[in-house]
Amino acid sequence: MGSATELGLFIRAVCYSANKHRYQRRKGADAPPYINHAIEVADILANLGGVNELPTLLAAVLHDTVEDTDATYGELEETFGRDVRLLVAEVTDDKDLPKAERKRLQVEHAPHMSERAKQIKIADKICNVRDVISNPPADWSLKRRREYLAWAEKVVDGCRGANSNLSRYFDEVLHEAWSRLGREA
Repeated sequence: MGSATELGLFIRAVCYSANKHRYQRRKGADAPPYINHAIEVADILANLGGVNELPTLLAAVLHDTVEDTDATYGELEETFGRDVRLLVAEVTDDKDLPKAERKRLQVEHAPHMSERAKQIKIADKICNVRDVISNPPADWSLKRRREYLAWAEKVVDGCRGANSNLSRYFDEVLHEAWSRLGREA
């Protein structure tokens, strides 16, 4: 991301995402604003993964808007372009499906996503695993936290090869999580 136009479009995506997520909080015990997560995913991509390709960074900031807000794919395409809409669609779960099915499909679809979508997915899982360690939902038992870690590892395994820096960092975060939580279920 280099030009003023690119920076302006990135800021527009942050504003769009912040507006769409304005009433939402993360599940963590301290319930941080949801937008923090979207920004963190883009930050991980840019600063840990070395990603500087604008559509990927835009899609990172927007990755949960269609899944978790009233945003539409049409709005995303009109405002940010077809490429961004397609990337967001690749990483979006179908909320009409039961949660267990959505989780199963993430594991199944991960190896078949584009390299850019895989990078977004790894960055998203890095954020989520860090939250499971440091700020888990208050109602999540140790067993549920461990189950999340095991599932996230399966999703990321399907994304390996897309970005070695992100994969390596995910492994470090996951190792720390297992060290803190223990592997026994």
